[in-house]
Amino acid sequence: MIASRLVVTFAVVAALGVAAGCGRKGDLDTPYDAAVQARKDAERAGQPVPPEPQKPVEDKPFILDKIIQ
Repeated sequence: MIASRLVVTFAVVAALGVAAGCGRKGDLDTPYDAAVQARKDAERAGQPVPPEPQKPVEDKPFILDKIIQ
């Protein structure tokens, strides 16, 4: 009983560890960067090209930005 509970606990911890390692490492893509990349991918694939994305407006600082960083 104790051994089976220990095995199940180890299996759950191992599964959580594997799931936590999934994903892409690196900076997050902004919507503008994603739109530019989508245009490049469409041009390379010979598909219809989406409209040109607009440059993002400069971000205004927020009071809590210093705390978050």
